[in-house]
Amino acid sequence: MPEPDIKPWQRRASPLTRQALLCLILLIAYASLYPFEFQRAVVGPFDYLFAPLPRWMTMFDVVTNVLGYIPLGMLTVLALHPAWRGTRAVFAAFLLGTLLSGGMEALQTYLPTRVASNVDLATNALGALIGGALAVPLTSPLLDRGWLRHLRFAWFERHASVLLVLLALWPWAQAYPQQFLFGDGDLVRQIWLWQDPDITDLVLDWVPHLGQLQDYLSALDAVASHALWETVVTASGTILAGLLATLAMRRGAPRVPLLCAMFISAFAIKAAASAWQFSPAQAFDWVTTGAIYGLVVGTLVLMVAARGPRVLRGAVALAALIVLLVFVNLLPANPYYEAALQSWRQGRYVHFNVLARWLAWTWPYLVLIYLLAMFDPSHRGPARTTGKVG
Repeated sequence: MPEPDIKPWQRRASPLTRQALLCLILLIAYASLYPFEFQRAVVGPFDYLFAPLPRWMTMFDVVTNVLGYIPLGMLTVLALHPAWRGTRAVFAAFLLGTLLSGGMEALQTYLPTRVASNVDLATNALGALIGGALAVPLTSPLLDRGWLRHLRFAWFERHASVLLVLLALWPWAQAYPQQFLFGDGDLVRQIWLWQDPDITDLVLDWVPHLGQLQDYLSALDAVASHALWETVVTASGTILAGLLATLAMRRGAPRVPLLCAMFISAFAIKAAASAWQFSPAQAFDWVTTGAIYGLVVGTLVLMVAARGPRVLRGAVALAALIVLLVFVNLLPANPYYEAALQSWRQGRYVHFNVLARWLAWTWPYLVLIYLLAMFDPSHRGPARTTGKVG
């Protein structure tokens, strides 16, 4: 039923949610089919639909399968607005979740490391249905002239949608086990480790100073404590995330509560992921001396830098990002961190693990692109408007 206070001409489509839906579908496909080692199957791709129920199924698997498709259902309803609303939009979310999950399970028949399951299909479809139902009452307030949209433009800059998406992804990037708290972005290290030694030796010959930098950091690592490096990395990550959030906020926004909510979300997600992937007793093992020092130092710098003009905040955020990327990619791996990964129960929910890993690897580089575009002379920053919200 149409809302009485919303006229048809006031309803707005959201290109950003449609782009986000497409990206989410691609991420789900990647996570469902990784590592892409397809082989000839001895059964049909849809035989799993009529197979007996799996003998081993935990409540963890059921809950995570449902939770994994809730964002798909929510984004589907938001992306279809205003053309489809209400029951039709929820049904479309359920249908998309069913078809996508059914297709992924069918393709998993050809992956020896995966097991196609009718229970996975049912729980994923249920998650999409729940997500769609949850999004219906939020769609109009968020996209039309509702209270959520009012808060969006009262607190955040009009052209900050991309930045808000990056900020929303940051807490989830902390779910993947890291050598340092907030130490995302070690993708370069991973690419280096994936290469053949002959290729890496050739690169070192081309860029001799790179090898010298590695030797210098290794020498420093031998005399400095792990807590010192974690302090630097955690402080850099704190400054980066905090200042990035202020770039999206208007002057009248409640900055301190919003920043606290963002960091609390990151801590909660990291604790929950640690409890699931390791054990409940290890949920807060990441709260180390270096992490605490880093949070204190980063918060103090953030409090000072956040008072500066937007260009200064962007410059400090860019400097913190560069420090973060240099340290997480060039510092030698901590042996305790590598030992901890051996006890990480990745198989309990491989879809989530793959997505979290790639998000932790790539998030800082997406931010780097955004910050470099911010300093591009041809780039127009967020429009400065008055307190009135149109």
